Amino acid sequence: MTELFFITGMGVLTAVALWWGFRHLPREKWQIMAVVPRHKTEQGWQGLNLTYYGVLCANAYTVAVVLFLILATSARISLSGLCVFITGVLAVCLPASRIIARVVEKKKGTLTVGGAVFAGILVSPLLVLLINRVFEPVMATPLHPLILLSAVSIAYAFGEGLGRLACISFGCCYGKPLDQCPPVIQTLFSRFYLIFTGPLKKITYASGYDGQKVVPVQIITAALSTGTGLAGTLLFLNGFYRTAFLVTLAVTQIWRFVSEFLRADFRGGRRITAYQIMALVTLGFAGALALGLPVDNNSLPQPRLQEAVSALWTPWMILFVQGIWAASFFHTGKSEVTGSRIFFHVEKPHI
Repeated sequence: MTELFFITGMGVLTAVALWWGFRHLPREKWQIMAVVPRHKTEQGWQGLNLTYYGVLCANAYTVAVVLFLILATSARISLSGLCVFITGVLAVCLPASRIIARVVEKKKGTLTVGGAVFAGILVSPLLVLLINRVFEPVMATPLHPLILLSAVSIAYAFGEGLGRLACISFGCCYGKPLDQCPPVIQTLFSRFYLIFTGPLKKITYASGYDGQKVVPVQIITAALSTGTGLAGTLLFLNGFYRTAFLVTLAVTQIWRFVSEFLRADFRGGRRITAYQIMALVTLGFAGALALGLPVDNNSLPQPRLQEAVSALWTPWMILFVQGIWAASFFHTGKSEVTGSRIFFHVEKPHI
């Protein structure tokens, strides 16, 4: 019964978040959250723009981390080992999201979730082996590769889905204009589309599609990824670790490959993009891992959700999660492609 309430609650909250994002985030006002003065010039103060993109990315990262911790600790995996694992994965994935995007797209100030996932899946098995070897004396139980990878893939599905709200806010990762699509696509999305407004949206300054109806790729990705994450969570909590891992990775990576054909933002100069190749490699590598890991299902622990929630409700774990949010926002929230000037004055009638 606890598992049912948990999954239902996640589904309801996710649906509300996606509906709100679909309705509001394409508007101009939901891009710049705040401006911080940096230094004074003759034209006023030069400002640093802090974005809702950063807030929504940090929210997505944090939800993914919390879900990962809940699932993994429900299977009685060492909490201290999990924190080391999360720190290691983020230390690889956060810079990889910039480096891979810069290599593929030849642009500064851009990020890629696909590249970060590609790097994360490749490094995770090696990180598990390293942590088990180095921290074995202080961990209550070792990190089990299959359980850990299953929890990672489910958390990634949720992070991918909720992270697309950030893309809507910034106007990136956008779909093709409907009037440039084949008739079947135009008919399919005749009532379900996105319209972005504002000169600072990437869809405007990069492609000039301000105010046009475009294929809602971000919302489709968000709904499909979070729905897959819910299905994976259900499988995980019933002990089907291998199936949860394969289902979540297969659906998210196949859709990543397909969705590239519906996108209009620059993804490299080739018909089959580097990100599509990464998705296929990720899928193949994950499949080989899942099928190659020797596992005795009778030896794997059955998840206990209540134990996980109580284990995480401690001051140091709350601080750890808050630190994840702050680090994520610091990494993604500072806009490098927009600027601002700030002017201050005294309101004399109020003196």
